[in-house]
Amino acid sequence: MYFCDKSMDVTGKVPKAVAVADPIPLDSQLCFSLYATTIAINRTYKPMLDALGITYPQYLVLSTLWEADGQTIGAIATRLALEPSTITPLVKRLEQAGFLGRLRNPADERQVQVRLSAKGRDLQAKTACLTGTLLRRSGLSVDEIVALNRQVQALRDALVGSAEG
Repeated sequence: MYFCDKSMDVTGKVPKAVAVADPIPLDSQLCFSLYATTIAINRTYKPMLDALGITYPQYLVLSTLWEADGQTIGAIATRLALEPSTITPLVKRLEQAGFLGRLRNPADERQVQVRLSAKGRDLQAKTACLTGTLLRRSGLSVDEIVALNRQVQALRDALVGSAEG
């Protein structure tokens, strides 16, 4: 057997609980369920985002700025768990569309601050339909969605924490 995880006991053996002889069916793997759900959510959002003239990754950048305007590219990247090189083209396209502006920090030319324009701030209200549509199509209540989101966040935090530790 081959094990990718380094969670071995002190003798160097993999604990029995980690050893799996037969492959787990795809639909029983949490990673696939989360992946497929993400795709389904993106497909649900796509027509609404298309009507607003933005993509899902651009929506995430805007959402970050709606939380706190005037962030640097690096701060946006950190918030979205992405590389700054991924954020920069998204920000440039959003700037070209008039949703935000970029300004170099005079104190540190390496930093680019990003600020919402009036058009970008106004767009926030127009994205409220995303949550309503997700709730309606999911058949879940607000409390169920909130609880599910907390579980997924706890899983993410545990995985990030164990990878860092």
